[in-house]
Amino acid sequence: MAINISRPDPRSHASGDGVARRLLDSSAQLSYDPLTEVDWETPLDEDFHGASPEWSTLYGTAYWEELTDAQRKALTRQEAASVASTGIWFEMILQQLVLRDIYAKDPTDDTFQWALTEIADECRHSIMFARGAKKLRAPAYRPHRVAVELGRVFKTVAFGEAAYAAILVAEEVLDVMQRDWMRDERVVPFVRTINNIHVVEESRHMKFAREETRRHLARAGRVRRQAHSLLIAVASYVIVTSMVNRKVYANAGLDEERAVREARANEHHKSMMRASCAGLMEFLSSVGLLTKPALYFYQRANLI
Repeated sequence: MAINISRPDPRSHASGDGVARRLLDSSAQLSYDPLTEVDWETPLDEDFHGASPEWSTLYGTAYWEELTDAQRKALTRQEAASVASTGIWFEMILQQLVLRDIYAKDPTDDTFQWALTEIADECRHSIMFARGAKKLRAPAYRPHRVAVELGRVFKTVAFGEAAYAAILVAEEVLDVMQRDWMRDERVVPFVRTINNIHVVEESRHMKFAREETRRHLARAGRVRRQAHSLLIAVASYVIVTSMVNRKVYANAGLDEERAVREARANEHHKSMMRASCAGLMEFLSSVGLLTKPALYFYQRANLI
């Protein structure tokens, strides 16, 4: 395998630093403190959903039609809590990826300082999601043990474009989903606030991830690009399929086995996921990360 020893293009670094400076300025002007912005004191109103019902894994199935309005609301509250718990899991991976990327780099660079700002955002988001899930009266949903161990491997071996593109995948899917939830008056108000905070602040993170993905790929050879395209796709599959824990159904008072079976066959939910990823898939294709082996995993995860 040929080793690429060419020097990084200084113009690429200058471009990234310019983006980082703009993101730092934006963060200084528009950031939130969830501890004061979110209404944590008002008791949970069970007349509200936890997420837009159209995003429920059972919406459009025969089982959904049999559920009472109260059961549907209980289910979406548990599903929203599961998505939040998965978000915490991945944000912990994200923070380690970013810290490893900037380790021993120049702390006076705007890119270095933005990376620390992003990590600080993610810490606040994780606490916000944890408190939100607790207020939704949900348990601590955790990914399957296999997913946890794969995440442990990924955060250890991923670097460059593999790290930033995987971050982008996770955040893009959540972004589309949460934009719907934050505008939906059927969703409990404190969850709408949480989603609004996350959407605003993650938009900066996604911009940085796209920029870093392009910058790292500028130095990547064909073999590395092929390998990382597959690694990103596998990580995406694990993240997306871990979003809704199967225990949400039992905790909402449903038949878990039937719910899992109908959710897996739910074409409506699959189409929602594909629609949410249209822009992301276009980006991955434009930078050469949508290879045939990678497509297999995106299709399995119903992202394309």
